[in-house]
Amino acid sequence: MDNGISLYPGLDNTPAENLALLEEAAHDGIRRIFTSLHIPETDVSALKQEIGTLLQAARRHGMEVISDVSPATCQLLDLPDFNPTSFRMLGITTLRLDYGFSAEEIARLTHRFPEMRFQLNASTITRRILKDLQDAGTDFSRIDALHNFYPRRGTGLSEQSLVHANILLHRYGIRVGAFVASQGRRRSPLKDGLPTLEEHRDEAAELSARHLVALGCDSVFLADSLPTAEEIQGIGQLQGDQVTLHARYMTKDPVQRELLAHTFTARLDEARDAIRAQESRRLLREMHARVLPDNATTHPIGAVTIDNEGYGRYMGELQIIRVPQPSDPRTNVAAMIDESECNLLQYITPGRKFSFRFAPETDII
Repeated sequence: MDNGISLYPGLDNTPAENLALLEEAAHDGIRRIFTSLHIPETDVSALKQEIGTLLQAARRHGMEVISDVSPATCQLLDLPDFNPTSFRMLGITTLRLDYGFSAEEIARLTHRFPEMRFQLNASTITRRILKDLQDAGTDFSRIDALHNFYPRRGTGLSEQSLVHANILLHRYGIRVGAFVASQGRRRSPLKDGLPTLEEHRDEAAELSARHLVALGCDSVFLADSLPTAEEIQGIGQLQGDQVTLHARYMTKDPVQRELLAHTFTARLDEARDAIRAQESRRLLREMHARVLPDNATTHPIGAVTIDNEGYGRYMGELQIIRVPQPSDPRTNVAAMIDESECNLLQYITPGRKFSFRFAPETDII
């Protein structure tokens, strides 16, 4: 995934902190930067002194720089008028076109400036806007979309509205990004976090990010001023097009642990009580291994079970339990999904990929 951080020169961070944040993000595999150049609280003189250094560093690392565009942006950057080539020469590679651009103007931009990318506001998109862009001949290969973030508590989007917008945009082949709040230094002036979804405001950034991926977002941005090193690493390691679940081992068996390391697909013939992995039995055969009886305890919600040799040809069957079940000597409880992660199980729909992430310190055996 092409995930990102946010930089706000002239606001909360010192120039050294912003540059260090950029370097750390690049080191952790992050390739996108969002910046807003018309925040009222910004120290404009400090921004002008700092922006060139940041854009130069981003160019050195091959990072995409996304900027909001408004008349104030052109004035701030000492540009005589709105000219995408001028932004490109400064090092801004993607222009987020929010208000004030007609469908015809956007279509024209996508053809006249092939060196630039353009971005729609995913949070305000409608079916009518997309149809008008299509009718105007917009080159959608030059377009993606990014949701808003919401500084004031109680104003973030609902999950339903985000999913609705994502579905609309994906129908036109447009990739969609969204923001998560950091639990590090939060951006001024409210310092209440900058999430896209209101429910993420006080949630761990990495869990929020995996939720956004489960909801169909193609990229995730850390929105606040100075995220923690752990948050940056988590966003850098984020995997797309699958639901990733934090879990703890319930077995020391190397065969079961090796099986749990794979990425799986939920079977199309959806079971009532569990999520069944499509590939697990085949993977076990390819490992030329057997699963012996081990930790055959009860199966609560969130248990990851693997059938042992007592189940005959079902040996290697991997399931995530959705409805509690009694113990069965033929089935091992190999792992447990963290309780805070069980909400993500609803997004593992038939045909959806899923995987597990284990931290060494969560090994309870």
